[in-house]
Amino acid sequence: MIEFTDVVKIYDNGTKALRGINLKIEDGEFVFIRGASGAGKSTLVKLLMHEEVPTNGDVNINGFSVAKMRHKDVPYLRRTMGVVFQDFRLIPQMTVYDNVAFAMRVIGAKHQEIRRRVPYILSLVGLAKKAHNLPEELSGGEQQRASLARALVNAPAFLIADEPTGNIDPDMSVEIMELFDEINRQGTTIIMVTHDATLVERYSYHRVITIEAGEIVEDLPGSSV
Repeated sequence: MIEFTDVVKIYDNGTKALRGINLKIEDGEFVFIRGASGAGKSTLVKLLMHEEVPTNGDVNINGFSVAKMRHKDVPYLRRTMGVVFQDFRLIPQMTVYDNVAFAMRVIGAKHQEIRRRVPYILSLVGLAKKAHNLPEELSGGEQQRASLARALVNAPAFLIADEPTGNIDPDMSVEIMELFDEINRQGTTIIMVTHDATLVERYSYHRVITIEAGEIVEDLPGSSV
């Protein structure tokens, strides 16, 4: 599904963010990408989302070559993924329902499909009763659930979760992680970027990749639950 081949990323200011990354993530895996600030985690995410392209090497995602793809094909690549951010990125003027529905409208989904799919996804993440609330009326954990619902609503092949528990309290972090686990059990590939060692240790039955100074220094395969 996802393969990094000899990926080097050097920014215009000379920063060498990634140094020859080779990595393969198979369909249905749950993978933690961990490392300190500046290790290269954010650059890896930007390459997956085609916000950056490799200086050398290539990233292949669901048949798309990040290094070689045409600009007009980028939206099609992004439709294969869902993204959950640390800062939620919900549209403040829209209700929870409309924030999630917006992701479907962007890709031209029909009204009937939106009306069927959005309530199902909100129920899945435990927000069925909050559908008509604005983001400011939700707790941090609920906002992250809404962000997760938006990422899931178009049935992506994989989810990128970038520090998804960074802005919520520890108890709520566990609830959010249990949701990600359940989503993974249903077949969605999950790539979770974090520097939270406690979180990784708690869920160490998943694969754990450690990045330091732009290089993979450890790749632990995880085990069955």
